[in-house]
Amino acid sequence: MFPTTIAGSLPKPGWLAETHKLWPRWKAEGEALQEAKADATLLWIKMQEDAGLDVLTDGEQSRQHFVHGFLEQVEGIDFAHKVEMGIRNDRYKAMVPQVVGPLRLKGRVHAAEARLARAHTQRKLKFTLPGPMTIVDTVADRFYGDRVKLAHAFAELLNQEARALEADGVDVIQFDEPAFNVYMKEAAEWGVQALERAVQGLTCTTAVHICYGYGIQANNDWKKSLGEQWRQYEQVFPALAASSIRQVSLECIHSHVPPELMALLKGKDVLVGVIDVASDVVETPQEVADTIGRALQFVPRERLFACTNCGMAPMDREVALKKLEALARGAALAREKYGR
Repeated sequence: MFPTTIAGSLPKPGWLAETHKLWPRWKAEGEALQEAKADATLLWIKMQEDAGLDVLTDGEQSRQHFVHGFLEQVEGIDFAHKVEMGIRNDRYKAMVPQVVGPLRLKGRVHAAEARLARAHTQRKLKFTLPGPMTIVDTVADRFYGDRVKLAHAFAELLNQEARALEADGVDVIQFDEPAFNVYMKEAAEWGVQALERAVQGLTCTTAVHICYGYGIQANNDWKKSLGEQWRQYEQVFPALAASSIRQVSLECIHSHVPPELMALLKGKDVLVGVIDVASDVVETPQEVADTIGRALQFVPRERLFACTNCGMAPMDREVALKKLEALARGAALAREKYGR
């Protein structure tokens, strides 16, 4: 009951990349960089196991950014001539690559890190990929001229990699779609449809993560503008409930999301965010258990997973580790309290 996992990303060690940054620069090149990425992946697998998590990830240690890490292996993407563009409806600016031709995979994208992680843990392994709509919102389109066509083109490539990851032994494949909380109408109209194309043919567990963003200043400022109730989930959850996606990961603790919105996900596993990634204050096990208890009013106990609100990539490493431990201990406390 209440299996524990994280949204996906974890802080990169200082010897691998810049710390506390969303787009950190690597500290090495060539073979030395590949070795460092592998070492960091193994480090975080061990730390997740020691913390007591049930479903592990590679911590996205081999990716500079959760979207760009996938795009680097896609033909038709120009990284040499990045342009500045507003991300998530101009919430913040970023230098992004351009789509300049037909999209095709150059080959496998995440084979090395997925196989490495699979070989070094007996626990369930989750692997994260960016969702089609979020990719569209993180590139400059100079070729397709239509967001829906572009999303489906990316969905086709994501599906190819997802099927290969399943063959590598990955238990859960999760697509990250923070854009669903920004373009709610479009998400319900075509975003979920593109996501369905990305999961087509998969037999492993499929998931989608929808949050209010990393704990960076631009996201924190945006949250302050959303009022007393954050009801973005209300528009997309019904479409996801009708989809084939098996799990939905959402933000909960220290948010203004009305908990009753979780009831819209009837029939789905709900990964409830019980760890705040926008604060360095470490939750107590009791706080984690209390958040699980509130969610149990709207989610059946057999459907509830304990998770982080979002990725932890920009966070301090020691704080992140303590939060992982609090996640596991809080879920254990909730099992004692609500297991009868």
